[in-house]
Amino acid sequence: MHEAMNRITTGLAGLAGLGIGTVFFGGLWWTVRQGVTSKRPALLFTGSMVARMGFALTGFYFVSAHHWERAVACLIGFVAARMAVRMTVEKLAGPKSEPQSAETREAGSAA
Repeated sequence: MHEAMNRITTGLAGLAGLGIGTVFFGGLWWTVRQGVTSKRPALLFTGSMVARMGFALTGFYFVSAHHWERAVACLIGFVAARMAVRMTVEKLAGPKSEPQSAETREAGSAA
């Protein structure tokens, strides 16, 4: 019974890590999008970083409850959320444009 409960709480810790990571990296994406047009981008980026880090660290602290297994599961969920948010942002942003080589830039400016 104790082992089953331990597995359930570890799984829930992973789901909590997924949620924490989604908020963290989703907030980062939102900050970057808003930072382009912000009148005070340094304040926006600094405030966002402090808020996101505070949220993530507080979440990890309470989810782990001094159990390293829960902390690891939470971290795995956090990293999985990073990958999911990255894939979502790439789909929303569209295809990547190929970087221009120096020769292509020179040929384009000569024309």
